[in-house]
Amino acid sequence: MRPTASPRYAVIAVWLIPALWSLNYIGARLSPGVVQAHTLALGRWFIVAAVLGLFCRKELWMHRSHIKLQWRQYMALGFCGMVACGAWVYAAARTSPAMNIALIYACSPVLISAGAAFWLRECLRWWQLAGFVLAIAGVGHVVVKGQWLALSQVQWVSGDFLVLLAAICWAVFALLQKHWSSPLSAFARLSVMSLAGCVLLLPFVAWEYCQPDKPSWSWLATELVLLVGLLPGIFAYTLYGWAQTVLGASRVGMAMYLAPLWAAVVSWLFLAEPLGLHHLVGAMLILPGVALVQRQQVYQER
Repeated sequence: MRPTASPRYAVIAVWLIPALWSLNYIGARLSPGVVQAHTLALGRWFIVAAVLGLFCRKELWMHRSHIKLQWRQYMALGFCGMVACGAWVYAAARTSPAMNIALIYACSPVLISAGAAFWLRECLRWWQLAGFVLAIAGVGHVVVKGQWLALSQVQWVSGDFLVLLAAICWAVFALLQKHWSSPLSAFARLSVMSLAGCVLLLPFVAWEYCQPDKPSWSWLATELVLLVGLLPGIFAYTLYGWAQTVLGASRVGMAMYLAPLWAAVVSWLFLAEPLGLHHLVGAMLILPGVALVQRQQVYQER
């Protein structure tokens, strides 16, 4: 590949990454009755840990003392990133539409910036506060389905709240990575966190296996594990890391704005999920809110 062609392919990658992420929601929505939530999460992160661990084996061996010393940190990161943001999302998909999951998750940068301001003492500008209010209002609009004047008639979906908890855990996951320094590269660190997440998922998988109503293993279950492990897992993370080196973190971060769009498309195509007015209004609040919150970071990188 010619060096001058790299930015062009990186821009294509920015459009492709959220499409790959949206396939995770498809796998989640197809999983009920096929494979249980913690089992699907274990399969996904085991694939990530195994593939990345294989490519980063020399680096991991070189820093084995660090990994052994800081194992508690990696277990905490594994819980936040792989258990909460993996199994909880898959469990939420039993009742929450894929579009709800994508929109609620889109507020993660807002939660990260808020956490950085209150915990890491980073400066929060007035427009970032305005973006925070907009994004949270958008999430609330999606959760109540736009029925602010008839809240008593709203059919509350437990999956929406579970996704919101997962989004909060993702913010904690991002903040802890920033707070805890590591000599590992991004891919090596992800492989260790994925392995830690797999260890934490094992007891939950054993519990699921003991349930009398557990679905028997099938080829469809295998296909779903491979789908979420390879495309939104290995392939998306690899593309994201490469695009960051070419375009910078802020420009690649804009891919998050495209995630709800792709989620709407794939939900309509593959799941026949309708797009409601409350989704559109929620997106019109959440996405500008995220843009305002990330505005300072973009200017700093420029």
